[in-house]
Amino acid sequence: MKTMIVSVAILTCATVLLAFAFRRLDTEPFTPPKGCVFRTVMGEESSAHHDVYKTPENVQRSVELGLQWIVEAQQANGGWGAGSHQRQDIMNPHAVQADPATTAMVAMALLRSGTTWSDGTYADNLKRALEYLLTAVETAPENSSNITQLTGTQIQTKLGSNIDVILTCQFLSNIQPHLKDQALLLKRVRDAQETCVKKIERAQEANGSMAGSGWAGVLQSSLATNALEAAEVDGVAVHRQVLERARKFQKGNYDPKTGAVNTDLGAGVVLYSITGSARASAKEARKVEEEVERAKRKGILAPSARPTTENLEKIGFAPDDALQYATAYEVYQSAKVEAQRDDVMSGFGNNGGEEFISYLQTGESMIINKDESWQQWYDNMSGRLLKIQNKDGSWNGHHCITSPVFCTATCLLILAVNNDIEQLMEIGAR
Repeated sequence: MKTMIVSVAILTCATVLLAFAFRRLDTEPFTPPKGCVFRTVMGEESSAHHDVYKTPENVQRSVELGLQWIVEAQQANGGWGAGSHQRQDIMNPHAVQADPATTAMVAMALLRSGTTWSDGTYADNLKRALEYLLTAVETAPENSSNITQLTGTQIQTKLGSNIDVILTCQFLSNIQPHLKDQALLLKRVRDAQETCVKKIERAQEANGSMAGSGWAGVLQSSLATNALEAAEVDGVAVHRQVLERARKFQKGNYDPKTGAVNTDLGAGVVLYSITGSARASAKEARKVEEEVERAKRKGILAPSARPTTENLEKIGFAPDDALQYATAYEVYQSAKVEAQRDDVMSGFGNNGGEEFISYLQTGESMIINKDESWQQWYDNMSGRLLKIQNKDGSWNGHHCITSPVFCTATCLLILAVNNDIEQLMEIGAR
């Protein structure tokens, strides 16, 4: 991910946030409570006090166990696999075929957890994963929308047929800051990223969604928006109309005035659609908040003024932009709250990989928006995840995306999100 050049003040704030997120809540070693996982996971019991299970030691131990399990699941070709949609019962990570989408998720989890291309316990694992993904991009047909001939994977069936190129594009963005002294490799990564962007743009539908939607295709479209935003920050040429269509589609799934949620591409599950709305509107919502606060300090707006269309026009937004940004602000503020309601998070009363992705989307959107309430979200979510981690260090889903590799990678990305505070805030600043 991109290195953010920030002032001492922002660095200090990030440090304070980090310290708060990992404040010690007890000193006892963590023992997952006994009981039915379907009661402790996402909804049958309130999450209000789940944060008591999280201490700095517990979170670190949980991450370390997850990393140990997942690196042992790497295959000889450098990749990881989620397995076939037709065989969701297979939990042995070496009994399935490697795929780019799952490999990219694991590689991003390694990065966020502290491994780099040249340093860290799992640097060799990361290098092998990078080579696997670069080869997949470089050998894909030029006019195709994806980077693999593999079909019918759990991730493709549930998220969408083009999810492999989307997640790979995001990973290639994330790893670039770690390759500054590797000129030839960095060029290869940049070329591959540009190829992925073109494929994502080619696969976009007229309404801004991604072609080949799976069971929860709204998540594929949301992840595509994330990948394009990150590529744009990297300096890759992203067509503005493509990115705007993508954001508009995501935001359009939620009406903050009525609370109506469009779940047509969200498998009828409110959580999937609403977290995409929060994520897509976070960047614009942050711009609104910063501009309004600046206007208040200058005396242009009253201290109690809200970011309405009228007030945004008053401080210099063009009429069309004022409407767009005011709407984004309302979508974000309402969607982030809705996404954290217990009844929304409960889904089916248990979790699959789609739920984990949705939780990750919520947390990242809050950090992008510099929303300090992310601390509460993190306390809650880390407590939930620690309670349901398997004894071997993995996590797995209980419906849809059951893959322990994919679910473990996503949970590690959630637990280690504080390590990317600066990078995520940079996306919001651009």
